[in-house]
Amino acid sequence: MAIRNNVIRVLFVLTVVCGAAYAKRSATKASAPVAAAPGPATGTSCHPVTFDIIELGATADGKTDSTKALQDAWDAACGMDGEHTVLIPMGDFMTGPLNFSGPCKGYVTIQLDGTLLGSNDIPKYNQGNWIEILHVDNIVVNGSGTLDGQGASVWEDECKVLPNSLVLDFVNNGTVSGIKLVNAKFFHINVYKSKEVTIKNVTITAVADSPNTDGIHIGDSSEISVADATIGTGDDCISIGPGSERINIQGVTCGPGQGISIGCMGRFKDEKDITDITVRNCVLRNTTNGVRIKSYEDVLSPITASKLTFENIKMEEVANPIIVDQKYCPEKTCADKKGANTVTIKDVTFRNITGTSMTPEAVSLLCSDQLPCSGMELLDVNVEYAGKDNKTMAVCTNAKGVSKGSLEALACL
Repeated sequence: MAIRNNVIRVLFVLTVVCGAAYAKRSATKASAPVAAAPGPATGTSCHPVTFDIIELGATADGKTDSTKALQDAWDAACGMDGEHTVLIPMGDFMTGPLNFSGPCKGYVTIQLDGTLLGSNDIPKYNQGNWIEILHVDNIVVNGSGTLDGQGASVWEDECKVLPNSLVLDFVNNGTVSGIKLVNAKFFHINVYKSKEVTIKNVTITAVADSPNTDGIHIGDSSEISVADATIGTGDDCISIGPGSERINIQGVTCGPGQGISIGCMGRFKDEKDITDITVRNCVLRNTTNGVRIKSYEDVLSPITASKLTFENIKMEEVANPIIVDQKYCPEKTCADKKGANTVTIKDVTFRNITGTSMTPEAVSLLCSDQLPCSGMELLDVNVEYAGKDNKTMAVCTNAKGVSKGSLEALACL
């Protein structure tokens, strides 16, 4: 308590000196003594201030709950004008759910140098997320540290709603770089209703049989960039959901996992279109799918996926290197549903896709007979079956377009 009171006194002095209002916690402490005291603050609200969570009471033993210290650091940094840093230093810190809400008065950087461990006390999350950055502009999350979701001990309980590790909701102008994410309980990174977010140089890891551990999921967002990432999980390395536009994926190494996917579409009512997606210069290694577009057969409302480009992709022993699946139904509950398909897939380019397939069907374009895929291009697609008989083939159903420069067996358009 003494440390926290000292921090409050320091912030009050800085507010007076710089003429900036310190809203949130210090606003209720107007009667605090106007005197500087030891604490984590290393500058003024006119100059960068670093809030070290150890100096705010966090314990680096990997067992003691440090949620409050980290939450206090965020509240202080977010409530001040200027550019400030929340520092997670070297060490192991266990926390429960963290609510990093804005809007903030200035710019905040979360510097992750140590390891954050997600508590396995599931009721604490109240069916929410572990680390949620909400309604914040100009946010940076960087460092060489790790977010460890500790998901292995809860993956088997399919009846519980499990938290995503790092969520960016309603974020504008954000960067996540350098950090590692391991063993999320559910998705590792989830981007929703956000704009101008860059995720780069991150490493995401979970075992191949971990359920629903998508590396990065993007939905209802625009101008999102993922670059130079290494992702290996039990689900999609990257999934791009409805409402996404102007998404750029490049320099990603994926595997194990289920590949890089557009969709799933048609699962919920009133989904928004997906458009202007580019995936280039990527390597997919030992994945169950390569680049994939997927939609449910029993669609609840119309949706269109268009202007999708996959180029300069190397496949290394991938089960389904190129696949469009308009009868996607992982729950196996669609067989008796004969509803009209209202998903439109058009203007899709697969260019310079090379490597090896673990199944004979290196290309599968399985489109709807009600709304065939249109504007499909297979350009310089040369993926060969790695089996002994070398019977590489393509399966194209209700797909309209052109094939140029591709392996003869794959020129099915």
